[in-house]
Amino acid sequence: MRIGMIGCGVISQQYLASFDQLPDVQLVAVADLDPARAAAAAEGREGVRALSVDELIADPAVDTILNLTIPAAHADVDLRAIAAGKNVYSEKPFAVTTKEGAEVLVAALAAGVLVGSAPDTVLGTGTQTARAAIDEGLIGSPIAATATMVTPGHERWHPQPDFYYTPGGGPLLDMGPYYLHALVTLLGPVASVIGAASRTRDVRTIGSGPRAGESIPVSTDTHVTGVLVHESGVLSTLVMSFDAVATSAHPIEIHGTEGTLAVPDPNRFSGDVTVHRLGGEGWEPVPTAGGYEEAGRGIGLHDMAVRGPELRASGELGQHALEVMNAVLESAHSGARIEIASHVARPEAVALEDVRAAT
Repeated sequence: MRIGMIGCGVISQQYLASFDQLPDVQLVAVADLDPARAAAAAEGREGVRALSVDELIADPAVDTILNLTIPAAHADVDLRAIAAGKNVYSEKPFAVTTKEGAEVLVAALAAGVLVGSAPDTVLGTGTQTARAAIDEGLIGSPIAATATMVTPGHERWHPQPDFYYTPGGGPLLDMGPYYLHALVTLLGPVASVIGAASRTRDVRTIGSGPRAGESIPVSTDTHVTGVLVHESGVLSTLVMSFDAVATSAHPIEIHGTEGTLAVPDPNRFSGDVTVHRLGGEGWEPVPTAGGYEEAGRGIGLHDMAVRGPELRASGELGQHALEVMNAVLESAHSGARIEIASHVARPEAVALEDVRAAT
């Protein structure tokens, strides 16, 4: 796959660091609304050209667009790329509204192109080892799960945090995709949700960078909770906060009839998986048993290039997670239980593999 990257902001650095180690994909062009940022991203990279957004989308040397724009632009950029006959792979969230995300999938199907969606962290050894443990029956039949992400807010460290506090941001749409993609990978798709949410402050103060001390408005919920009813009957409880200080909870815990599994941070590719068995005396390590070893952001593009329509970090998964998250927010404001219309197959497990061996 020949990749054209649109958006050269903070997250692009992690993708750029991975490209040299990824087989089956080649970065050939970059673009940004700020030409200087695009030029800086291309500098020192042989064969990588800095283009305008329009030039990159039209470039015949590019067959796949890596969309790293802000969330509000994800669907628009994806649709433009699809109209130009390109595959697309979007950063999370897949779109801002469920309707926008559905339009991207419809357009891609009509055009016969592939659609992928971050996060691809679920393809690493952390989530995949937990997946293998569940599939092997280590904790018996899954009953419930908890997913917890607590931080006092990204404005404390991010120099340009504005979009985190607008629709499409907030703790749920910003961090929720990591947890939703992991929960669906581990436990299957979601059938319905119930949510509650709050917003403790209408203004945030930037804590670092050239804008330190500047106040920015908050127009989205900053503490969100939800109960997700999986199609399997498993109940997942979600807590996503930009308001709270800290937590001692594991990022994800899967509770089964024969034990509880602690799953590492789904914002990371690796991490220790531990199990507390029924009748056991404490947490025990689970040996690494699945996933791409030493993976970094962009491994989903490799998976897409190799597997084609069977890619694991798919647009369908991204859209399902988006619908679930927006349904939690809708439920929080309406007080009603919301049924989830989309269905996505539980992605196929990843066997333990060091993708770098193929480079």
